[in-house]
Amino acid sequence: MPDAAVKRVLCYGDSNTWGFIGLPDGGPTTRLHRDQRWPGVLRAALGDGVEVIEEALNGRTTDAADPTHPEITGAGLDGAAYLPAALASHLPLDVVIIMLGTNDTKAMFARTPQRIAVGAKRLLDIVRTLDGGIGTEYPNPRALLLAPPPLGRLIPYFQEMFAGGEERSRGLAEPYATVARLAGAAFLDAGTVVHTDGDDGLHLSVESHRALGLAVAGKVRGLLG
Repeated sequence: MPDAAVKRVLCYGDSNTWGFIGLPDGGPTTRLHRDQRWPGVLRAALGDGVEVIEEALNGRTTDAADPTHPEITGAGLDGAAYLPAALASHLPLDVVIIMLGTNDTKAMFARTPQRIAVGAKRLLDIVRTLDGGIGTEYPNPRALLLAPPPLGRLIPYFQEMFAGGEERSRGLAEPYATVARLAGAAFLDAGTVVHTDGDDGLHLSVESHRALGLAVAGKVRGLLG
């Protein structure tokens, strides 16, 4: 049984939570060290008494199934389909942090910022209506929604995939703030803290991971009381 004195925080995200190191040619990549990823920075900033759990997957969306990855079937890259099981498997949880939406800006989904925010709202609704998981009676965790930073200058490898994505990504912060308020969740516009400054225009640098982790820590401290 988890120690009740230890607070538990789940980070639910995509490749910018997983720690994808973007290369300028779009070639094979590696993953940042756990202490360099923003959840690791968050862990260090919060210190003893807080457990930070990473639940990240490259390509994950808010609630869109990605047909280009048939090897990941079922819930797969659809964040809303996978979230209930992810939450239930890590209970008890005190705070759930969600940073998704970048992959929703891909051209094939043809989603407006408002529609992407609807997907984010769906994730928040899952968090606040979990009602204890399976065979347990834990209270629902608090939620923190992060609007992902806008896309940067994309390398050719990503330009067709994310055609129009830069404009869409710049429109996420306002509707994200609205859906967070409607769901009773905390909110942080990551674009006010960091830029998408990795070499591929899609991912974060080590410096941005650190800045984001520290900013998120300030929000989480407030949620933990």
